[in-house]
Amino acid sequence: GRDTSLAALYFQFGRYLLISSSRPGGQPANLQGLWNDALSAAWGGKYTININTEENYWPAETTNLSECADPLFSLIHDISETGAHTAQVMYHARGWVCHHNTDLWRATAPIDSAVGFWPMGGAWLTTHLWEHYQFTQDREFLQKSYPILKGASQFFLDTLVEEPTHHWLVTAPSMSPEHGGLTIGPTMDMSILRDLFADTAQAAQILGVDADLRAQLLVTRARLAPFQVGRFGQLQEWLTDLDTPRDTHRHLSHLYGLFPSAQISPESDPRIFAAAKVSLQSRGTVGPGWSLAWKENLWARTGDGDKAYALLVNQLTPPKGGSQGGGTFPNFFDAHPPFQIDGNFAATSAVAEMLLQSHESFLRLLPALPKAWPAGHVEGLVARGDFVVAMRWKDGRLQDATIESRAGQPCRLRIDGNPHVVSDDAQRVIVDRQGPDLLFATRPGARYRITP
Repeated sequence: GRDTSLAALYFQFGRYLLISSSRPGGQPANLQGLWNDALSAAWGGKYTININTEENYWPAETTNLSECADPLFSLIHDISETGAHTAQVMYHARGWVCHHNTDLWRATAPIDSAVGFWPMGGAWLTTHLWEHYQFTQDREFLQKSYPILKGASQFFLDTLVEEPTHHWLVTAPSMSPEHGGLTIGPTMDMSILRDLFADTAQAAQILGVDADLRAQLLVTRARLAPFQVGRFGQLQEWLTDLDTPRDTHRHLSHLYGLFPSAQISPESDPRIFAAAKVSLQSRGTVGPGWSLAWKENLWARTGDGDKAYALLVNQLTPPKGGSQGGGTFPNFFDAHPPFQIDGNFAATSAVAEMLLQSHESFLRLLPALPKAWPAGHVEGLVARGDFVVAMRWKDGRLQDATIESRAGQPCRLRIDGNPHVVSDDAQRVIVDRQGPDLLFATRPGARYRITP
């Protein structure tokens, strides 16, 4: 059998790398984290924000390393200032924008070729601010972040255009990151904007500000180009049906709605969920480390732990070389020619997603447990609502779990299989399983035990 302790070690190593490369007061982890053996680092040691920087921080909240995201939040704050200049000069727009790349000097204009014209980098990063609020319930942080969310939204309110066929609102010019050339309104842009507008509107509501802006955001959000299913049952990557079943491109941009976002789920829209699975399947099982690790997170979100695990095993294999890269070096660093580290971080996130999910309105325990891990235990995982979760399982079933409520939010749990009971610190039973979910009120700092 496979050495399951290798996956556990790799998970902890990913956490160690984030602690080592992203401390409060320093710079965020860049494409190499901070491990660079060259006088001139690959890609200038910059931040590629069309996937790679975001991946570095996927495990920050779920694996209980919230404070390691501080340097990222400082960067977002900085680019909201430099990006206001770019928005004004390039687009004559309010708010701020950052394209697919930034650096130590917080540059925000397009660089490189057509790839650089993608205008969503800053908007994607703002979702990390909202997620941090979701995980920590820190209202003061939300207050500080709100002007950044608002500015990012205002930019798109000023720059979206109507496409002629359906009169949907779209971005133009743009591209689906690193794939297919310049276009308008690719699926990823629309998905990020649905999140940005919803996050900003919700933040405004929580803080009791900007009622008019909130209304405008929700109206505009409803006019964005929707998800579409294409001719082979796939989730379309573009406005028109251009995908081919044999396309194994390393970027999975159109699947952003499945992960890291929570827009695509069996509950929200079974048809779109099925189409996302078709797209994911057709993208295959090879790729550089960051791409494999994104696929692991995506498969975990579909509930298929075995597929996620198979990709993780792929990723833990020594590198075979070639332009696709992939694999892991003997020192456990993500293998990618030239060296970059995002695969380590994103795979750590994937292990967390296999064991605990909270992106819908409930916590799901062991949502994508692979058959390769029939028994085990984990502690210290964090769910939205600021719950810290410990679990033990055997024969693929939950034995018991402890949930610590740090913020005193109501807790909704979904556990597949047997009925379960929730008891509090004093061992009083506070809820018995009714329907698919267990719902119970919590007190800040209290612990709750879940048993079959």
